[in-house]
Amino acid sequence: MIAFIARTLGGLFSFITVGIFVAMLGLAAVFLMYGRDLPNHEQLSQYTPPTISRIYSGEGRIMDEFARERRLFAPADEIPDLVKQAFISAEDKNFYSHAGFDALGILAAVRDAARGGRVRGASTITQQVMKNFLLGGERRLERKIKEIILAARIEGTLDKESILELYLNEIFLGQNSYGVSAAAQTYFNKTLSELNLEEVAYLAALPKGPSNYHPVREYERAVTRRDFVLKEMLENGYVSFAAFEAAINAPLRSVQNGDFPAFRNSLPPRDYFTDEIRRQLSEDFGEEEFFTGGLSVRATVDPELQPVAAASLRKSLEDYDRNQGVWRGTGKTIDVAQLGDEESWRTALADVQVARDIAGWHPAVVLEVSNTHARLGIGGVEEDSDGHWIAPKDVTWARKRLPDGSLARRARNAGDLVEVGDVVHVRAMTSDSDGSFIRWTLRQVPEVQGGFMAMDVNTGRVIAMQGGFSYQYSVFNRATQAQRQPGSSFKPFVYAAALDSGFSPATIVIDAPIEVNTGAGIWRPQNASKQFYGPTPLRTGIERSRNLMTVRLAQEIGMDVVGGYAERFGVYDRMNPFLSNALGAQETTLFKIVSAYAMFANGGERVEPTLVDRVQDRWGRTIYRHDQRQCVDCKEEILTPGFGPRISSNRERVMNAITAYQLTSMMRGVVQRGTARGQVTLNVPVAGKTGTTNDARDVWFVGFTSNIVAGCYIGHDRPRPLGRGVYGANTCGPVFNRFMLEATEKYGGGAFDVPEGGHFIKIDRFSGARLANDASGDNVVAEYFRDGEEPIFGLGALIDGGFAMGANLPLFQEAQQNVQTVTTSTGNTVTLESNANSFDLLDGGEY
Repeated sequence: MIAFIARTLGGLFSFITVGIFVAMLGLAAVFLMYGRDLPNHEQLSQYTPPTISRIYSGEGRIMDEFARERRLFAPADEIPDLVKQAFISAEDKNFYSHAGFDALGILAAVRDAARGGRVRGASTITQQVMKNFLLGGERRLERKIKEIILAARIEGTLDKESILELYLNEIFLGQNSYGVSAAAQTYFNKTLSELNLEEVAYLAALPKGPSNYHPVREYERAVTRRDFVLKEMLENGYVSFAAFEAAINAPLRSVQNGDFPAFRNSLPPRDYFTDEIRRQLSEDFGEEEFFTGGLSVRATVDPELQPVAAASLRKSLEDYDRNQGVWRGTGKTIDVAQLGDEESWRTALADVQVARDIAGWHPAVVLEVSNTHARLGIGGVEEDSDGHWIAPKDVTWARKRLPDGSLARRARNAGDLVEVGDVVHVRAMTSDSDGSFIRWTLRQVPEVQGGFMAMDVNTGRVIAMQGGFSYQYSVFNRATQAQRQPGSSFKPFVYAAALDSGFSPATIVIDAPIEVNTGAGIWRPQNASKQFYGPTPLRTGIERSRNLMTVRLAQEIGMDVVGGYAERFGVYDRMNPFLSNALGAQETTLFKIVSAYAMFANGGERVEPTLVDRVQDRWGRTIYRHDQRQCVDCKEEILTPGFGPRISSNRERVMNAITAYQLTSMMRGVVQRGTARGQVTLNVPVAGKTGTTNDARDVWFVGFTSNIVAGCYIGHDRPRPLGRGVYGANTCGPVFNRFMLEATEKYGGGAFDVPEGGHFIKIDRFSGARLANDASGDNVVAEYFRDGEEPIFGLGALIDGGFAMGANLPLFQEAQQNVQTVTTSTGNTVTLESNANSFDLLDGGEY
């Protein structure tokens, strides 16, 4: 009997031993089979998670942020212990003791599944890291085995804190928030160190399914799960009972419930400036790096002047639009059924997609229309007992555009323009004297658009940029993306080429009719006045923006030379050598024109425009810096009294310094007595040039002081005439003037530097004749000439560009009679020469 028992036990032991051996062999085979061709876990030691790239102003304030996954990376040593303890309690209480996987947890999960219970993952934090980073999220036995293998391997590669750092920065916690730092900001608008116990516990509740524990829609479930995390933290000894009791009795407060302001609300609305930075850096660094690299970008924008630029451009655009007298509105409506109570119409209005980034404007919905007035519900403005109304006197400027395209009669009452349910924009009219409220006024985004930018002439730093009336209405940046004819604002490059080719401000150019055989017909350029003025000095040609003089000058020096200058200044990548391009017929961007004008202002040195001062990577290393100038004396302990440190620059010279000064002096005449006279009224020296293309399809003004250059263009996105009486001077000139009044108040401005190597001679600006040194009067101007040169004055310096003044070409008096009056398709009348042709519509600039 004893022998039988012994044999039985021995057999059983052998069976168990063999079974264990076979099981271990099978397990080894499984691990060997699935352990091959796994992702390289060692790459996690160099892993850098996708993080938010942020744009900061010069003062260090966040202007905008860009990311595919909203993640703020937090190193392990900056994550509070309380946050780590909450997630460990919720997800893996044995994290610090297991070797990557929890065998008991796996057995418990297998037992529950065998009993028909819910299949649960039983994954440790280490396993979740492997799943999130290296594997997929599918629930399959094969993936689970690979997960365990990789978890065991990574535990031998990284320490626990590094693994926890990966987990807490990678995990998705809802609301497009990845990682605990972004989630703390999203749900509570706090940093990790500012979170209290119940808030930390709520974040730790989210990995199981963020949408299942939404703080508003699933409030009860969210609180239950939060309280479970708090109990686990108490049992694990991470919090005291008093702290636990206070936290478990606290309500769940969140941004989503309106208990805290949203972080996004603290940022200014996205605008043309930050979006252009996004566009340019995506091109320079690659879109992937920009959206995931956690870049810190220091922008060049001046936060005080950017709103001034936006307001100045908007005023001129809106003034032009209101002068047209056509009401279009927003084109958006709200169903009348949603206007029954305030809560309903406010909710409906908040969902309507209209521009909300226009300072002083509010979206509103028409609630009621009486015989004379219209009552409004205004977003962001409280209702009052009397209601908000549009009065008849506010609508008499407009006629409504009807569905068939025709215009109704001029409005007399509010109901002539709006109907119940219409979504409109309104602005409060206030008293100029004391700012008191007068009434609400209807507004609309203009059809006409434009762009504006300003930059430092010495550094190329763009301090303000506005690419249209409203970024939220149209993201197309007309300062950098719109290709437009610059018109006469291009003429300074023709004159610069001439001055560098041996001509002087006193050179006489014939202002007389010319004909050019283009091969496709005869082109007869004209001055905007349709008049001819005979022999005229170069200065007067640019001051009065004479087309014929410019064409003759371009023909004399050669369009290849003009094109070379335009390309050298960056106006064009390649300029076509057609004479009409001397009048600005070839398209370019405002960004390029303004940047080129900066080189006139700084004495002829190349500057590269930039919207970015510096870019740093996620580790704080500077990977781009715009300003490459060197401070010569900054290391000196003592500077010479009265002198600042010297700044050295190795910038390329693109034009002679004397040429730059001569051109600047001539362009000052544009402002003082030329086409911009009376429109630019700064208290510092200023130079500039107007530009108006044929039929005023595009109107420009670009100008500069000794330290700031700025420019504006206005026109329809699909070019068409702006109408009679619209010129660069009276449309864009005020935009420039309003901005520069504020800019010069802040940055000042002084006389333009006179370069060495020249001397002044007084001449008659009408005849070009030399005058005595003591001459004075309106006709006298002091021109700067190069030393060692003997300038020729009067008709001895005359050029005609190679165009003969044939007997068949009418001079001024005869040309006045050789015109005809025609009626256009819009009902307007215009005068044309009897031999006008298509080239008259394509010859670029007028004024």
